[in-house]
Amino acid sequence: MDLEKTLLRKVGQAIERFDMIREGDRVAVGLSGGKDSVTLLEALLLLQQRAPIRFDVCAFTVEQGKFLAPISPFGDYLKNRGIEWHYVRDEPSFKLLDEQPDHGCDMCSRFRRRAVYEIAKQMNANVIALGHTADDFCESLLRNAMYTGRLSALPAVTWSAKKDFRLIRPLVFVGEDITRAYSAHLTAPVIPCGCSQKTGTVRRSLRDIFAELEKDHPFLKENLLTAMGNIDHTRLLDTRYLPQDAGGRAGTPSPNGSELFPVVMEL
Repeated sequence: MDLEKTLLRKVGQAIERFDMIREGDRVAVGLSGGKDSVTLLEALLLLQQRAPIRFDVCAFTVEQGKFLAPISPFGDYLKNRGIEWHYVRDEPSFKLLDEQPDHGCDMCSRFRRRAVYEIAKQMNANVIALGHTADDFCESLLRNAMYTGRLSALPAVTWSAKKDFRLIRPLVFVGEDITRAYSAHLTAPVIPCGCSQKTGTVRRSLRDIFAELEKDHPFLKENLLTAMGNIDHTRLLDTRYLPQDAGGRAGTPSPNGSELFPVVMEL
């Protein structure tokens, strides 16, 4: 398999399908130091040279005190490539780490999101590219269904609350097997976050579940990605989307809920 050809085909498919990058965009790539984000950066730089539209690519890194090694080698790599890079040490995140060392991923993500928007504004970027892969999308779908009771995953494209930034995830169709292999051939240093090494987490458990299932079902993640874009809402339980009869009853919740059918017998 030609890794670069496969990578660019899948990233290009995502960009075209979800209208991720447009003429004149300035795309800021969030570099976490890991294999996925550096693969994303390289893919966008290659597509920048070949795409029929003009767009700029820059990069940034938010330091939250969890890198397993100094991030400076990554900065040297980008500088030598002539890529504009902003490195920001987020002091509120360091304070959070001191005061609540066992805080969860959600809180860390909120702190990072605030910092990301500030950096993107400083870089005059209107698009923020994040390195979530197909694996992340599938894990998010299962995690939300199992732990929050919602059928949802990560959005391929979304907007910041004030609509001033478009957030894109061009690796939606790219599995981590590709980013792992592709990044291994790059000269860029890979500096993972300590959170990625944790065991006993929900994310780690889901990854183990997928790994076990994929032994017998190698196209599991591809099928889940297809399912996310092929929803049959009439076959689910959300009454807002169920077919209605002439009186509009079937798909409309009763104002009295289950009171129409009270429990008359206890077991």
